[in-house]
Amino acid sequence: MMKNQKKHFILIILIFISNIIIAQRPNILWITVEDISPTLSFYGDSTSLTPNLDKLASQSLIYKEAFTTVGVCAPSRSSLITGMYPVSIGTHQMRTGKDVFSWGSRDYSGISNAIDVNGDSIPLHSVVTPVDVKCFTEYMRRDGYFCTNNSKTDYQFAAPVTAWDENGNNSHWRNRPIGKPFFSVFNFNTTHESKMWMHRDKPLTVDPESVKLPPYYPDTKIVRQDVARNYSNIEMVDKEIGKLLFDLESDGLLDNTIIFFFSDHGGPLPRGKREHYVSGLNVPFLVRMPGLTDYKYVYDLISFVDLAPTVLSLVDIEIPDHFQGKAFLGKKKNNTLREFIYGSGDRFDETYDRVRSVISKDFVYVRNYYKNLPAYKDNLYRKNIDMTNEMLEMNKNGLLDKNQSYWYRQKKTKEEFYERDNDPYSLNNLINDKKYKDQIIKHRKALKDWQKEINDIGGMAEKSLFYQMWPNGVQPKANAPIINSSDKLNITISSDTEGASIAYIISKKDFQPGLDDGWLVYSKPLTLLPGENLYAMTTRIGYEDSEVIKYEN
Repeated sequence: MMKNQKKHFILIILIFISNIIIAQRPNILWITVEDISPTLSFYGDSTSLTPNLDKLASQSLIYKEAFTTVGVCAPSRSSLITGMYPVSIGTHQMRTGKDVFSWGSRDYSGISNAIDVNGDSIPLHSVVTPVDVKCFTEYMRRDGYFCTNNSKTDYQFAAPVTAWDENGNNSHWRNRPIGKPFFSVFNFNTTHESKMWMHRDKPLTVDPESVKLPPYYPDTKIVRQDVARNYSNIEMVDKEIGKLLFDLESDGLLDNTIIFFFSDHGGPLPRGKREHYVSGLNVPFLVRMPGLTDYKYVYDLISFVDLAPTVLSLVDIEIPDHFQGKAFLGKKKNNTLREFIYGSGDRFDETYDRVRSVISKDFVYVRNYYKNLPAYKDNLYRKNIDMTNEMLEMNKNGLLDKNQSYWYRQKKTKEEFYERDNDPYSLNNLINDKKYKDQIIKHRKALKDWQKEINDIGGMAEKSLFYQMWPNGVQPKANAPIINSSDKLNITISSDTEGASIAYIISKKDFQPGLDDGWLVYSKPLTLLPGENLYAMTTRIGYEDSEVIKYEN
């Protein structure tokens, strides 16, 4: 009895000491918005008034060359949470299931409206990633961080309970245990493509006559109206972000919190979102570091696969070897600068394609695998936007000029090559210009080397990939965890499911735990106090969770 009491006392002391150490570690806040290109004042476009973002930018590193991996939500977000390229882990098709918010619907009944290159329909499913791939927040939770997401996930798989302490509309750093550092994500959807039509009846706060149009848009009343709506939505989201930053400062956390702000991909209007050019992949990106009192522009190329290793580097957690990104900040910063950004485009809802792009500081190289498919993706969702339909009609009637009609070409060349400085909108294809022969060869080789390095699986028909992930069309299920105990002070849990993680709850309640009941990540032997029960289950990305095993004290 005395021996056990001594062990409990030592355990309490160790917890107390660790909490003191943890409290000194930085908090991380991700502010993510949807569908915004770098059309903000600190990137040279002052059309919309964004005082809160302007203030944040004035104290931040402003990255000019930040890029997502895919110009659409779910594949892009999968690279953020895993540190991996979507075409490497099977999350590259938009979209595979209905796991969009919080823990996901986890309902895969029925067939999607999508077909693959062979004309086969694609069943709804959660992507099964390679065995070593996990949500990077799991490593943070193991190391003492309280991780919350509010509330969009959209990873192409149901978020495992090991990813987040809280994952829903009420998730907040304010719910963390005293003394714990936090990693909190807040997702704002006010600027999402859908708000272009959902906000039609809201008053515009930006004058349509004041907006500047890129050369690939015709100057019409409808186009100006939609562009002004986009800028007005940006002004709306700025106010929402201001409230969040006010809460952070009011809680006295500003001086110990590293703040990231970025969009998931390019803007919602034609030739932005879903595109593999700079217009679809380049995003606004800020990092506010405590102690930084002035802004600084950074011109290094960074990719979304770099964010997971960078966050781990900032909080001094070991970066897993399988990550495909590079840390660009923190103690484990990779000092080798990127020479290239790699982008991809495959299926987008009901329209399929296969395109790869390589972006350097000076050039854009594009490889089209289906030359006979149109450059424009005739996606039904985007046709809810008025200017999309107007531009289609104008193109049909021959009313668009060369730059405006370029996007609607019915066939593509095998390769495209653009000079960024002289042609920032990628409208003049230089692939046959001998002046650029050496650069074309260099970028072409970079793409081939990258595809080989990461094992680009985009050439596999989607239906075949589905059956590889779900043998016989059935979602694999994780095996139940194995609980072993020599005594109540040394309980271990193991799993024979390859690549799985173990989640657990210790509670005095006798209940059936749900997804929102605060599952913890198992990483070391556990101790049960008198009257406590242990609940454990096995989870792996894309798998159905195992049944919950209860161990009674």
